[in-house]
Amino acid sequence: MRRVVRQSKFRHVFGQAVKNDQCYDDIRVSRVTWDSSFCAVNPRFVAIIIEASGGGAFLVLPLHKTGRIDKSYPTVCGHTGPVLDIDWCPHNDQVIASGSEDCTVMVWQIPENGLTLSLTEPVVVLEGHSKRVGIVAWHPTARNVLLSAGCDNAIIIWNVGTGEALINLDDMHSDMIYNVSWNRNGSLICTASKDKKVRVIDPRKQEIVAEKEKAHEGARPMRAIFLADGNVFTTGFSRMSERQLALWNPKNMQEPIALHEMDTSNGVLLPFYDPDTSIIYLCGKGDSSIRYFEITDESPYVHYLNTFSSKEPQRGMGYMPKRGLDVNKCEIARFFKLHERKCEPIIMTVPRKSDLFQDDLYPDTAGPEAALEAEEWFEGKNADPILISLKHGYIPGKNRDLKVVKKNILDNKPTANKKCDLINVSKKITDTASVQNEAKLDEILKEIKSIKDTICNQDERISKLEQQMAKIAA
Repeated sequence: MRRVVRQSKFRHVFGQAVKNDQCYDDIRVSRVTWDSSFCAVNPRFVAIIIEASGGGAFLVLPLHKTGRIDKSYPTVCGHTGPVLDIDWCPHNDQVIASGSEDCTVMVWQIPENGLTLSLTEPVVVLEGHSKRVGIVAWHPTARNVLLSAGCDNAIIIWNVGTGEALINLDDMHSDMIYNVSWNRNGSLICTASKDKKVRVIDPRKQEIVAEKEKAHEGARPMRAIFLADGNVFTTGFSRMSERQLALWNPKNMQEPIALHEMDTSNGVLLPFYDPDTSIIYLCGKGDSSIRYFEITDESPYVHYLNTFSSKEPQRGMGYMPKRGLDVNKCEIARFFKLHERKCEPIIMTVPRKSDLFQDDLYPDTAGPEAALEAEEWFEGKNADPILISLKHGYIPGKNRDLKVVKKNILDNKPTANKKCDLINVSKKITDTASVQNEAKLDEILKEIKSIKDTICNQDERISKLEQQMAKIAA
């Protein structure tokens, strides 16, 4: 029987690195031994963790700032230890979170046009971990909800708007957490851990919904991510140190839906997932290639599409959200590959003859608007992402500034499980804070006016004295 080739519009996806002048050059990419991607991208900026003496720092470059980056270019440098992970807020393109070896999480507001001076003051510092923080991940649909995971084997979920840790999952992992992934609507998380278990956790009920022991039998690090349909995709190593990928149904974790052996390279496979096209891109740390697969409902479920190969190994990888892509060029993914001294964009394209908008390639995708407020999510509500069309390209809107209203420590803090009216509390605090701010502003304006008056008087006095001097000299 003649084998029929599987029909797929993504069979001919091809990758292409941009020209040299469109790369970001002369960047000292971090050498810290940690398996995160070291790079985070959104439609405005690319952020890269760099080598920094006396603490931790990362660069934030506007996307158009290509070419050689000057050594004196300003950085975000408030951490006292190396930065291990960074993540852009999905609901505000100027807000980025960072986790560090100094055991803190910091949230930063980047100016609209990028940095002109180094940024040392975060909007908020989130302290609660007792060991280094290697993972930060924003909630996909709720505003100002941030997850962090540290080497203390604890996961903390923060309300960034108040600077509070509202959920602390500190007794679920017996060993180091390799990664954490939210599901599509942010109601569940899945984790991969050094104890070789993959867990699916309901963070608000603080319970493990499903787990699989020895998802991959090898000792090297695993990764686990949620797919749009609720299944879990994992990468790891076999007992013979072969790299594997697997697909699991959380309702029945006994056997994988699919399990594929890949090769015997020893780099950790970082998965990047596009829920709109159901494509998973696998970037191995230290590899010089990106493999991509399509996930479907028919056997073998994980279909190999192609491999993008280059000469240089990758130190890390950034992945652009769908709304930052060029739809006129049928671009379905853009990666930012970190070399030792530069960052190189790689564009994945589906070849099409027509110049018209290809609506089969670009279904409505998650937009920048949050579907829930933090308080609603902590109270138990769920919501899918608010979708936008990319038909006329994505035009970034005005981002509102991140305001943090610290609550009085002496007030009774709402516990993670206790239902209480957080919305009213934060509204009251915001009202009183705005009144205080106005009073403070008036005070400052008065002071500026009095200083200006004093300067005018002094100017007059100086000119009179100069006239007297001139007369005496004459």
